[in-house]
Formats: sequence, C-alpha cells, structure tokens
Amino acid sequence: MEKRKSQKWSMLEGTPGIALFLFALPLILGNLFQQFYNMVDSMIVGQFVGENALAAVGASYALTNVFVMIAIGGGMGASVITSQYLGAGDTEKMKTSVYTALLTFLAVGSLLGIFGFLMNRQILLWLHTPDNIIAAAGTYLGIYFLGMSFLFMYNILSSMFNSLGDSRTPLFLLIFSSVLNVFLDLWFVLQFGMGVAGVAIATVIAQGTAAVISFLLLMHRLNGFETEEAVPKYDVGILKSMVKIALPSILQQSIVSIGLLLVQSVVNGFGSSVLAGYAASTRIESICIVPMISTGNAMSTFTAQNMGAGRPERVRRGYRAAYAITGGFALLIGLILFFFDKQIIGAFMNSQSGGTAFATGTGYLSFMKFFFIFIGLKAITDGVLRGAGDVMVFTLANLANLAVRVLGAFLFAPVVGVAAVWYAVPAGWAINYMISLCRYLTGKWSKKSLVN
Repeated sequence: MEKRKSQKWSMLEGTPGIALFLFALPLILGNLFQQFYNMVDSMIVGQFVGENALAAVGASYALTNVFVMIAIGGGMGASVITSQYLGAGDTEKMKTSVYTALLTFLAVGSLLGIFGFLMNRQILLWLHTPDNIIAAAGTYLGIYFLGMSFLFMYNILSSMFNSLGDSRTPLFLLIFSSVLNVFLDLWFVLQFGMGVAGVAIATVIAQGTAAVISFLLLMHRLNGFETEEAVPKYDVGILKSMVKIALPSILQQSIVSIGLLLVQSVVNGFGSSVLAGYAASTRIESICIVPMISTGNAMSTFTAQNMGAGRPERVRRGYRAAYAITGGFALLIGLILFFFDKQIIGAFMNSQSGGTAFATGTGYLSFMKFFFIFIGLKAITDGVLRGAGDVMVFTLANLANLAVRVLGAFLFAPVVGVAAVWYAVPAGWAINYMISLCRYLTGKWSKKSLVN
C-alpha cells in the first residue's frame, strides 16, 4: 500500500467557505442538468402533445424520481468512504472502494430495473392514477426502467468523481447528455410522433451514452493513482462501511421523492387537470432545491475528506460558511419566482391547457418561494452528519420529515383541498433541520471514524 502524503486536495486546503463554494458550483450545475432531463420531457409533451401527456409524464415522475434518489443516495454513501480514504492518503483502499461501489450498484440498478419494468402498471393503479392517462404513464415507465442500470451507473460514477475532488467532469458529461436528450426528444416527438414513448427512449439513450463515457474516463483517472501492489476489485469490509452510510443517504436523498410518491395518490384524486399543474410545479421545485441539495452534498464530501485527515475544526468553519451560501441561493430563487412564476409555469402548458392546471401550478409556487431556506439548512446539516458517518439521528430526522409531509397531505387534503400537499413540505424540512442541528451542536459527530 502506498500513501500519497504529498498530494493536496481542494477540500483540505484554502479558506473553507471558498473551497466549499467552488466545489459546490459544478455540483449545482450538474444536478440542474440532471433535473433538466425530466423537465424537458414534461415541457415537450406539454407543448406538443397535450395536457394528458403532461399529466402522464408527471404521474411517472414521482415514481422514477424515487429510483433516481436511490442511485444518488447510494453514490453519496460510497463517496463518503472513498473521500475519507483519499483524505487519509490510502490510495489502495480508495481504489478498491471505487471498484466495490461500481460492481455493487450495477447489480442493484439491474435488479430494480427489472422490478420496475414488471410492476410499474400495478404501482400506478395503487397510486390511483387517473384512467385517462394510465396507459401512457405505463408506456413511459416501462421504457424508463429498461435503462435503469444506466441511470444507476451514471450517478455512482459521478459520485466517485466527486469523491476524488473532481466535480467538473460530471458537469461536462451532464451538459453533453442533456443536449443530446433535448435533441432526441424533439426528434422522436416532432419527427416521428412518438409522444411519451419518444421522450422515454430519448432519456434512456442519453443516460446510457453518459454512463459509458463516464466509466471510461474514471478508469483512466484511477490509473493515475499508482500503487505498489495489485488492488483488490471487491472488498466486503469496505462494502459494509458503504452500506452503513449509503442506507441513511438513500433515505435522505429519497425523502422528497418518497413523499411525492406517497402524496401522489392524494393529488391524483383531484383529477388530471390538477395533476398536470402539480406536475409542472413540482418539476420547477426540483430545479429550485438543486442549489440546496448540492451544497449539502458538497458539505458531505468536505466533511468526509477533512474527517479522514483528522480536521473536524475545519469542518465547523465550512459549516458556518454554508449558511451564507444556502441563504444567498434561497433569496435568489425566491426573487425569481416572485417576478416570473406565471411565465415559468406557462412554459409547461400550451393554449389548450385548462385554467385549473395553471392555477394549481402557480398556487404551489406562490407558496413555496418563501420556504426554500429550510431545505438548505436541512441539507448542509445533514451533509455534516453524513460525511462524518454519524447516521442514527440523521436517519431519524429524515424519517420525521417524511412523516410530516405524508400525514399532512392525507389528513388535511380532505379539509383544505390539494393545497394541504404543499403546506406540509416546509414543515417537514424545518423539523428535519432542527433535529439534525441538535445533533450537530452536541459535537459527537466529530468523534466518529469510518476509516483507519
């Protein structure tokens, strides 16, 4: 085993706030392009196919996003271990952790893809999807799940690049695959009239291309880390450490998506027009929370590398700086939605879309624009706990978030209408933040150790 003690990494040097911000920016842009995939699908079918097609893709989104968040959460768990080995200078185990993550999640992604392909229509029935869109939604999901292994591999590969301190390569690949996705969407829908099937095929092709290129680039990058001995390609001990972090990370990354999936049945009960407006507004919300989630993920990598190097005080300084970063993003997003919410919602609907869909979408955004700071505070505090490997309270906090969102929707929607679905969202974020903050203030996270 060779230790590259002379190598410096951006997370371990310089002003913590600047290092964190510069690392977070490519993550933010990359995740924006990640969300751009599904947003473009919705915009194209909403403009060129119709309201029912928009509702069908929207009904699919809550389910597909759960699988996306499982992949991202798994990648975060794997990246924490890889980052800590990198910070500790253990090149051999760092490389083994990368190989272990790739093989494990290739298998997981393939199995989940098979499950989703076989069960997607039944899940749509369980969610009370309106009868007039269930066939189109089932078509979209069936094709999407055929490419699930590509989705998993791309997200795990991106996390491995991030764990090595490289957040730019995933960004460039996402830009490429997003442009490819838009081109293929328009080609399949306008040229061949394939509707929702066309946008699903476009997404699978774009994700598959990005996954293959990412794999080749990562293997080239790892070859640059020299070791004295052959590196094992799989390590069960490292896998156990990854699972310890990955499971809570999957939960944390999936909370929003699982909440959306569970309350989807509530929204579905109000009809396809309300569902179309809700689908458009939640796509916009998924864009709005990207800076917050990405800063939290950057905080996780920052924490992991510095904990691996034995520098918890630097983590504290980075955490304080993260408050200013997320606060600035929340203010900017709120101002954009304050002035342009109607125009943004209008981008998802054509002239035949009804007033109910438009009113639902603008109503959601008009309320939510004041509360994005809460998910920012939650994300950065969760990021510290996850990066340090302090997962117990972190997990409970995210479960509390989920419970508030689901119970709020189911209990109050019959009383106050569909607006109850979004009233519960900031309440869940705030409770999650307060629980995680209490744990952070104890300082017990700074005594955790995942690698030797």
